[in-house]
Amino acid sequence: MIVMALVVCSGLARAQQTAVDLDGHAVNPLTADSGKIVVLVFLRRDCPVSSRYAPVIQRISKQYADSVSFWLVYPDKSESPQAIRKYLQDYGYQLPALRDPEHALVKLGRAQITPEVAVFDHSRRLVYDGRIDDWYVDLSRARPAPTTHELDDALRLTLAGKPVAKSEVRGVGCYISDLE
Repeated sequence: MIVMALVVCSGLARAQQTAVDLDGHAVNPLTADSGKIVVLVFLRRDCPVSSRYAPVIQRISKQYADSVSFWLVYPDKSESPQAIRKYLQDYGYQLPALRDPEHALVKLGRAQITPEVAVFDHSRRLVYDGRIDDWYVDLSRARPAPTTHELDDALRLTLAGKPVAKSEVRGVGCYISDLE
């Protein structure tokens, strides 16, 4: 009986890390590409800050493509696969996209705002959650260029096997609705 309970609990843990791809298939991004660090990028189509970060996200994902697996995560329950596909095309994204209407990945990555990221090391431990950089001061004001680069720093340190100095730095953007 104990063994059976462990199997059920293990299955629940896996289910809690699952979202759906744009074809409706369950996907666990933490098991999809073993050996690589995983970055979940939380976005909303209706968030102008999310949209402005598209070139930054694409540049960083290309820079680390050999050792990091990037996933775009759309937590808004009203986002349709068709609308997300159009958004991906409009912004030139070549990254896999997931819908997370049940907020399983939002909870796992501790995301509160879009755009934010969650970085998981090789053992799938959350090592950083929060903003990509400090480009935005608030929703209506951006710096000419960021002065800090939290995502890049977290990736470099994690790849080097070193701890991330600031494991959580909240971002500026649009709140994820329906958070518990």
